[in-house]
Amino acid sequence: MSEVKGKAEKLVRSLGLLDATMIVVGSMIGSGIFITSAESSRLVGSPGWLLAAWALAGVLTITGALCCAELAAMMPRAGGQYVFLREAYGPALGFLFGWSLFLVMQTGTIAAVAVAFANFTGVLLPQISGDNYLIAPHRAGGYAISLSTQQLVAVLLIILLTWTNTRGLKTGKLIQNTFTFTKTAALVGLIVVGLTLGWKVGMANGAAAFTSSWWNPWANGWSSQTAQADLRAAGALALIMLLGRAMTGPLFAQSAWNNVTFTGGEIENPGKNLPRALLIGCATVVGLYLLANLAYVVTLPLKAIQTAPQNRVATATMQAIFGAPGTVMMAVAIMISTFGCNNGLILAGARVYYAMARDHLFFARVGTLNARHVPAIALITQGVWASLLTLPRTVTVDPRTGAVAYGNVYTQLLEYIVSADLIFYMLMVGAVIVMRHKAPNMERPYRTYGYPVVPILYIFIAALFVLDLAYLVPWTSGIGYLIVFTGIPVYFIWRSSAARQRKAETIVSNTGG
Repeated sequence: MSEVKGKAEKLVRSLGLLDATMIVVGSMIGSGIFITSAESSRLVGSPGWLLAAWALAGVLTITGALCCAELAAMMPRAGGQYVFLREAYGPALGFLFGWSLFLVMQTGTIAAVAVAFANFTGVLLPQISGDNYLIAPHRAGGYAISLSTQQLVAVLLIILLTWTNTRGLKTGKLIQNTFTFTKTAALVGLIVVGLTLGWKVGMANGAAAFTSSWWNPWANGWSSQTAQADLRAAGALALIMLLGRAMTGPLFAQSAWNNVTFTGGEIENPGKNLPRALLIGCATVVGLYLLANLAYVVTLPLKAIQTAPQNRVATATMQAIFGAPGTVMMAVAIMISTFGCNNGLILAGARVYYAMARDHLFFARVGTLNARHVPAIALITQGVWASLLTLPRTVTVDPRTGAVAYGNVYTQLLEYIVSADLIFYMLMVGAVIVMRHKAPNMERPYRTYGYPVVPILYIFIAALFVLDLAYLVPWTSGIGYLIVFTGIPVYFIWRSSAARQRKAETIVSNTGG
């Protein structure tokens, strides 16, 4: 990595253990926990298997964090996972990760969370809607471009949080800590209310926990063909395969825990604080997510979870307990949650592009810091692209009625990239094993607990999940890999450009110019 020059060109280590933990927790808790259980419950058809999907996703999260902690403590640099992959496998693979992060994974998630914020703002302010257009959709085949009031609010949120993060790390971490504490308290409140008042409501109204079979989805009227019409498998095999697909939502809801590694160059005492933040943060969120799903199944009938309007299971839970005021309470809680989540994603993501640029693998200006010691150009570049991703829409036409429905391109892209994203996680976990052989004498302030069983367990479960998705949704997975592979020619272009630049600098230096 190029040597950092000048006082203003140095990242400042001013994030303590609490700040780092808040980045982990805040980046993980967004909108996923409040909505993804609807789709997962439709796929597996029973409360027990729903909780199993979340628990298995939790196992991947915890084992992944245990492995990532070793790498983070060894190499506490800006860019985090990008640096780990670069050091273990070479710059090309590191670049493909960073490219995918910029193209879809980080920016698409920022766009998705911003629109979720706007969506729930619309519960309080009905004029903020995906159908209230400032610029009506302009169609081109299966896609369209539009600007609704909902999209405008999403873009304004991205701009606001991008701007606040350019004001310095102190401002960014203040927002992160405040909103993470608040939304964690709101999630705890949902759990407590669900497991106390919701329990009583559920016993009276036939909640899933009391009236549905926990482990026999067929007894609940479920069938594999209903869950996925083109599935050729049947019986227990079909259930196991669909359990894998049901983990997609929980894994998305538990993703982004790696974001704290992106800020590795700004963590105080990183050898201790990075592993602690990863393990405390991930364990906290996984535990809260399991309890939240338990609150859903003891409050709502299984059918109500599966058919919750717009998949808003948490809102349906609060509405069952408090009536109409519960909807407003949940909307406010999710607005707080998505606001804090996006701040963490925006803060952390920019550090990866900054690190890539310092390696001459991204636009040179992105590799600079402003007077407040933050990568402002990287933040702005990320913010512009994430904002643009909120504008394209997918177009679906009902063949029976001719009605046109508009979706979001970023949602489609995130579905495509989930398999590739998990492969990057697998490669990061595998990097623990690679670096043990490649750099056995490198200082390791923390060593992976349970090595080598823990990394092997992660890779085994993740590989099964990737293969499962490749079989169930091959088209979706294939497009995801193609998105990643678009980075290959870009990598060679940037590498050639960097080589020419270094050659020119050498010539100038030798001629005394």
